[in-house]
Amino acid sequence: MEQAPSTFCPKDPDYAERVRASFARQSFMAHLGAELAEVGPGRCTVSLLYREEFTQQHKHFHGGVIGTLADNAAGYAAFSLMPAESTILTVEYKLNFVAPGRGERLIARGLVLRPGRTLSVARAEVYALKDGEERLCATALETLMCLPGKPDRASAG
Repeated sequence: MEQAPSTFCPKDPDYAERVRASFARQSFMAHLGAELAEVGPGRCTVSLLYREEFTQQHKHFHGGVIGTLADNAAGYAAFSLMPAESTILTVEYKLNFVAPGRGERLIARGLVLRPGRTLSVARAEVYALKDGEERLCATALETLMCLPGKPDRASAG
């Protein structure tokens, strides 16, 4: 996947810290043991080690796990370009599986295609790492919504 265009300029100079803090608050990601491997303007990488609990009947990564990583990678890529006092929601995404998720680790790389004031479009490519080689197993296209003025944390009550 190519790098995000150099024209992407985060609206928040502390975007990386804000993205990492938001990711750390995701209980589901913590439960899975997913790691936020990289954050840059308009890009994000999330990875997950293989565990049998993440597999389908053929012992490959389950599609739901692959989709979860794709959504997080694309979402946080878009979130990196949003204002400090905002949060993000996925509006829609399409996921195409192109190969079985066979390997020791999944690596999901998100990249913003078009940042917008309200809606952004990003993509994610998910690779299965096996014996040191990455093999593309899924690709996603997402639309994400910026919610300005809404804190990126649970509200009380």
